[in-house]
Amino acid sequence: FGSRIVPTEDGNLYITVGERSDEPIRDQAQELASGLGKVFRIDPEGEALPDNPFIDNDDALPEIWSLGHRNVQSATLDGEGRLWTVEHGAKGGDELNRPQPGLNYGWPDVAYGVNYDGSTIGEGITANAETEQPLYYWDPVIAPSGMAYYDADLIPEWQGAFIVGGLVSQGLVVLHMDGDRVAFEERVPLEARVRDVRVGPDGAVYAVTENPRAGSSTIVRVAPEQ
Repeated sequence: FGSRIVPTEDGNLYITVGERSDEPIRDQAQELASGLGKVFRIDPEGEALPDNPFIDNDDALPEIWSLGHRNVQSATLDGEGRLWTVEHGAKGGDELNRPQPGLNYGWPDVAYGVNYDGSTIGEGITANAETEQPLYYWDPVIAPSGMAYYDADLIPEWQGAFIVGGLVSQGLVVLHMDGDRVAFEERVPLEARVRDVRVGPDGAVYAVTENPRAGSSTIVRVAPEQ
């Protein structure tokens, strides 16, 4: 239910950890003693880094970098080495975030969208003073899975953009950025559920797709027409 491993330039790791979104289990996303609904930051041996935000809190897991996440199935570094994530939200609540150390991203106390049965999530609020707002969110959702930062030359119009795979949207969602804000998004239909996205050494974008009914998977290469 949401896990990506992102190596950093200094050899450490960010690891996103989801939760099942079952009540009351999902409430653990707000608990520092639980690993559910968190982003971890660890060294290659699995140890918490000494400057992690909760390293001196005896009631917290020292590996925690940020909390209040639902189901982070997309994560990557940008050109400055900063972590960005896209969170698989509820019905009407997928989120783009740039997780910061020690900050709370709200789930399940604060969220966009509703439960899959149409009922409200918690008190039904989308903001409060204690939690961070997403930088961007989708309603209707794309059901994100996989994410890459484009810094190659083959597709110059995508330079500096984030490319996110979509399960429900069945294609790529290209987020064109203006600083740390989304200027606009572009959709590239692939007519398939996308599980992961990578930028290849040739500058093309490679998407891993799946067909659950057939039990099959393909890798699709996305590049300009020659």
